[in-house]
Amino acid sequence: MSEEGIRLQKVLAAAGVASRRASEILIEEGRVEVNGEVVVEQGRRVNPETDHIRVDGARIPPARNHRYLVLNKPRGVVASMDDPEGRASLADYLPRGKERLFHVGRLDTPTEGLIILTNDGEFAHRLAHPSYKVPKTYLVEAAGVMDNKSLRRLEKGVTLDDGPIKADKVQLKARGQDRTLLEITIHSGRNRIVRRMMDTVGHPVDRLSRIAIGPVRLRNLQVGESRDLTREELGALLDLVGM
Repeated sequence: MSEEGIRLQKVLAAAGVASRRASEILIEEGRVEVNGEVVVEQGRRVNPETDHIRVDGARIPPARNHRYLVLNKPRGVVASMDDPEGRASLADYLPRGKERLFHVGRLDTPTEGLIILTNDGEFAHRLAHPSYKVPKTYLVEAAGVMDNKSLRRLEKGVTLDDGPIKADKVQLKARGQDRTLLEITIHSGRNRIVRRMMDTVGHPVDRLSRIAIGPVRLRNLQVGESRDLTREELGALLDLVGM
């Protein structure tokens, strides 16, 4: 770029990657890319809002004015910011602040687990849109002992009343007395999709928890707790949705 823009090392420092001096060392070592090009000269000017910056291959999102939260939604909580019937809603589990956040995608009331909230409208739209095929992973406790044929049906596809659907990945975790524990990864955003798939193969869901959206996982986030997305998580999601 010309004299327009911001020096690359300043952008890296503002994003929390390293101090300006340490960022200069990263550049000297050829570990920084801008729009796919390795940058080794100091003082390169960039536009952090439009240029894609990576360090060691990881996308570095710019310092942003928006808020991006992960909440481990408790079972029985309505996945909306308020409920006209007076039931517990997402707002009851979020830190008090001035931002007006909204949830991304669906998570029905009996389902617990990971939900992302933000005030970045374009990000939310893309993350929820099926064309970006953002994978979502669920931990499923199902009734009955599932045989391998039923597991393969989920992967090969089943037909529901609103069309065919298949899981991206199915991983058996455990078989017990009249129950099966498995992980299902799917990128569809259709309503109650995992529950309907399990009904179709004859093993209704007893308990369902979403444990991941793309690279974002619950890990040790306790039920009812929330946290900000990490820089690495946000960078990876921005890549997934083409921002």
